[in-house]
Order: sequence, then C-alpha cells, then structure tokens
Amino acid sequence: MTTTINLSNITIEYPSADGEPVAETYIHLYAILTTLEVLQQYLAGRQATVLANQFLYYAQGFPRLRVAPDVMVIFDVPPGGRDNYKVWEEGQVPQVVLEMTSAGTQKQDQEQKKLLYEQLGIVEYWLFDPKGEWINKKLQGYRLQDEIYQPITDSLSQPLGLRLEVEGELLRFYRLDTGDKLLIPTELAEKAHYESQRAETERERAEAERQRAETERQRANKLAEHLRSLGVDPDSIN
Repeated sequence: MTTTINLSNITIEYPSADGEPVAETYIHLYAILTTLEVLQQYLAGRQATVLANQFLYYAQGFPRLRVAPDVMVIFDVPPGGRDNYKVWEEGQVPQVVLEMTSAGTQKQDQEQKKLLYEQLGIVEYWLFDPKGEWINKKLQGYRLQDEIYQPITDSLSQPLGLRLEVEGELLRFYRLDTGDKLLIPTELAEKAHYESQRAETERERAEAERQRAETERQRANKLAEHLRSLGVDPDSIN
C-alpha cells in the first residue's frame, strides 16, 4: 500500500540557525569569510549566489535533512543572500562546495559530507585544511565523474573558472582566462589606497606643470612689454 502525504496545509519550519558557532577557530572563520568575499566579488553581475555557513535544505517536508556548507556557490539563480537555501524552491543544487576542515571535522568532511554532496550531484567538493592538520598540502578537491567523486589533481575549478592555491592559512584564487589573482578585502583596500595616492601624485604633477606654464607665460608677457617700451615689436623677433 502506498501512502500519500499532503504537505500543502501543513506549516513546516526551516530554521536559519542552530546556535552552533560559525567556525572552529579564528583561522577557519577568516578563511571562510575571505573566500566568501572573494567569490562574491568575482561573480558579481552574474546569475549566481555565494553563501557561507547557511543551511542547505535538500528534501521538502523534512527540515532535519539539512547541511551547512562553509561556502557554497550556486549558478543559474538570482544573486543575493538568503537566510537559508531550499533546493526545491531554487531549482538548483550548489555546483561548488568548499569546507574549511580540521582534525576535529575530518571524519564528517571526508565521509558523511562527501557522500551527501556526491548524492546531491554537487559538481565539485573542495576541502581546505588551513592548519595542515590532515590534508597533504592543505588542499584536496573532488569532481563528479559518472556520479562518483574523483580527486582533482590540477587544482582547477571548472565551474568557477579559477585555479585554487594555498597561501599560508588562506585559500587563494586565480582566473583561468587572465591569470589575475582575486584580491581579498585587505588587498583591495591597499590597492585602492595606492591608486588614490597615484592619482593624487598625478594631480600634483599636472598642477605643477600648469603653474610652470603660467610662470613662463607671465615671464614672456613681461619681456614683450619691456620690448615694446623700448620701441621694439616683439612679434617681429624670430
């Protein structure tokens, strides 16, 4: 016998928080936040969103079936933040998930989450170990091939069009089309400060040039007046 449950008249709550801390350590939190900010800037203007440590609900009517990826990237959806992400409402599963892993979360990240993300059809799953506690070279990625995750050996993210590199305790990203490095907020601030200083230097140089030209013009006018006082037409002098 098949039992059909009508959920249309039932109110089901899908919480956006569980009271748990966002990250295990400051190092993990900083890695999450910088990754979120960098990818948000990179995907600005596109039909995509980047969410961090927010519930991903993947089964309508079953609010306990959820996971909170450290960072997830979803394409072909309206940009902007959400309190949580419901697959059946958005119509898309994340294409890329990044977890900032540690020795304490190794088993969950390497087994339960990996299996779940594989079953959900998430194209790429990246594990970044900022403290280097259990992953060789701190970074390991997996890509779906025939519905099974296979290790990524070249550190290239196909959905993102980026190369991932480890720099100290941060995960950094480089564009595949230009090779440019995506800057984190502190680097963007430094760049803006440098460009502001350069613009000010150019403004001062232009002002100095203008003043020099004005001084030369005034000197030439005085010389012309002096020549006229002597009865000499300055325009006749080559």
